Amino acid sequence: MVEWYLFLPQVRLPVADIVDRAQHAEAAGFDGIAFIDHLEAPGQSDENIWEAMSIADWVAARTQRLRVGHLVLCDAFRHPAVLAKQAVTLSAASEGRFDLGLGSGSWPAEFTKFQVGQQDPVARVEQLGRHLELITQYWAGGQQPTPTHSIPLLLGGSGPRLMKLVARYADWWNLQANHLDRLPRLADAAGSARISVQQMVGFVRADADSNAVREVSTRRFGHLGPGLVCGDATELTAHFAGLAAQRVERFYVWFADFAAPKSLVEFGETVIRNFPNAVS
Repeated sequence: MVEWYLFLPQVRLPVADIVDRAQHAEAAGFDGIAFIDHLEAPGQSDENIWEAMSIADWVAARTQRLRVGHLVLCDAFRHPAVLAKQAVTLSAASEGRFDLGLGSGSWPAEFTKFQVGQQDPVARVEQLGRHLELITQYWAGGQQPTPTHSIPLLLGGSGPRLMKLVARYADWWNLQANHLDRLPRLADAAGSARISVQQMVGFVRADADSNAVREVSTRRFGHLGPGLVCGDATELTAHFAGLAAQRVERFYVWFADFAAPKSLVEFGETVIRNFPNAVS
């Protein structure tokens, strides 16, 4: 049994286009959608990027079944008491469709620019640990209201200190695309947390030129190494089946064509539906 999430960085796209892609993903059989959390687009400071919790709220209100979340919210951007209440509110409003994804931060340049967070990565992970403890206390009765639905906690990252937090707190552990080659070595450190991976996909649709798709995808995202896979439906089905055999239970699919609606529809029909728990 695996789950399928669309990973859709809310960069460049108008809000209406993000909603449109979310609705196409829902109709195509995806289980959820995940956004990023940055104060500026990483490496593209002149590009528009929408605020992470607000865009999740908006998409949740305009979908029926799709779960919403993030890969991942930056712990430094929100006080844990505020984040805990935001999570409870969105979970209740969406009737239990919110996943809380958290990490210690991956773009220190924005910490300096916006005077938030710490440069020291060890200190950031230590702070995340303190905040996780507080959030669990708030949900257990330290704040009102308490959650009316289960709020799955996902932690993203792969450092040894972070993995200790995964084993202690997380329902899910996500491995980012540019570290997929580390999955066999890290999986056991996740403890009882279920495993998800972020995977960039150059999807060769039936109407596409295979060489062109592979060339464009590699030019845009080849720096991800094994985090990028290109292929048609048959090749991608085999690829994801291989990851599922390594205990991966959720895929965050990141499309090299920025989740063109035609790709979402065909991916659902030709890849997702090859797996036994696919939404019909």
